[in-house]
Amino acid sequence: MRIKERIQLCVLAVDREGVLTEVVRSDTEEINLFCQLIADDGSRRGLDHDTLLWISVLNALLSERSFYFLHNRFDLANLAVGRFRGGLAYVNCLSSMFFGGISGSAVADVSSLGSVVIPMMVKQGYTEDFSVGLTVTTACQGVLIPPSHNMVIYALAAGGGVSIGSLFMAGAVPGIVLGCAMMALCLFMGKKYNFPKGVAIPKEQRKSVILRGILPMLTLVIILVGTGMGVFTATESSAIAVVYTMFLAYVVFRDAKLRDFGKVIKNALKTLAIVMTLLATAKAFAYMMTELRIPAMITAALLSITSNKYVLMLIINILLLLLGCFMDMAPLITIMTPILVPVVTNPAIGMDPVHFGVVLIFNLAVGLCTPPVGSALFVGCAIGKTPIERTAKNMLPLYATMVIVLLLVTYVPDISLLLPRLLMGYGA
Repeated sequence: MRIKERIQLCVLAVDREGVLTEVVRSDTEEINLFCQLIADDGSRRGLDHDTLLWISVLNALLSERSFYFLHNRFDLANLAVGRFRGGLAYVNCLSSMFFGGISGSAVADVSSLGSVVIPMMVKQGYTEDFSVGLTVTTACQGVLIPPSHNMVIYALAAGGGVSIGSLFMAGAVPGIVLGCAMMALCLFMGKKYNFPKGVAIPKEQRKSVILRGILPMLTLVIILVGTGMGVFTATESSAIAVVYTMFLAYVVFRDAKLRDFGKVIKNALKTLAIVMTLLATAKAFAYMMTELRIPAMITAALLSITSNKYVLMLIINILLLLLGCFMDMAPLITIMTPILVPVVTNPAIGMDPVHFGVVLIFNLAVGLCTPPVGSALFVGCAIGKTPIERTAKNMLPLYATMVIVLLLVTYVPDISLLLPRLLMGYGA
């Protein structure tokens, strides 16, 4: 009788004296060690956070009713800027800003807004590649402008020492700056390529458009003003935003049915289960990184290259941009946060953890628009029926605009920290 060989894994462990030794353990023992790390590191306590639950419910609810809410905000953006030359391009940028302030998801923005605005832009005479590219890149505002579940993931992956409310505040201005930069690019390209002029909304419809467009936008006001003025916490603001959105969907607009609410909760729990699993493994990963002194070694390696903090920040940006091209956002946040937060908060660089959270998420947002694994780019090209290679090549001016804004946000911390300081007294 042949005896089956058991596969054994060679792992690095740290004993009580802190001496790095090599230990051979079986698969079963490895699983037990991993579970023990999660328990010992307090990961379950770190995951005991209601904000992520309410944000997941809010995103699921808005995804379910996104088509109706989308038209409200699209009409509002059209009323504001649609009458100018290149108006539909401006409407695309502004609609993404409005939608980002509700959904917090770039892919949801592209899939819902893109299905409406890309065919409209092509019909008016815009090129397919520009229509798709603009929709994809402006959708990145959604991961910056609150409520963004990626901000919650970063706060939890950072060990709970970063305020979610401060992160929400910090992402608002960079997201708006990105949208304004895209509109400035559309202004330049509109004059150069003679973009078609938009159609103004009749006067008799304007009052209705404003009312129906502003009501959903109050969700953003609830979160920003409520947390900023100290009326309630980020968790409470997320819960109130869910109740308010349900009130709009089921009572005011009456486009939703109660029988669909079970599906909303199911989708929210699916998202929550995935994210919580990632965060649980991130906690154990962070524990191992700390014990093995990986952040200290990375800091020493970076300082051996240069002691100039601006060059170091540029190197970190390039690293994150490259990683964003090959991995999705949520796994990268959970992996890179426990490694890089101790590095950037080191006195040699001295970045604020809230500021770095915005920079990290901005970098990874660019990755959503770039091949080979940019999920937002894939969705946009599928909707516009354009080849990814050609579209990505024609998106170079849009990429350049995003990188310029990214560097501006990186080297001017006040862009991110202005609202947290003014409304929450952050850093005082």
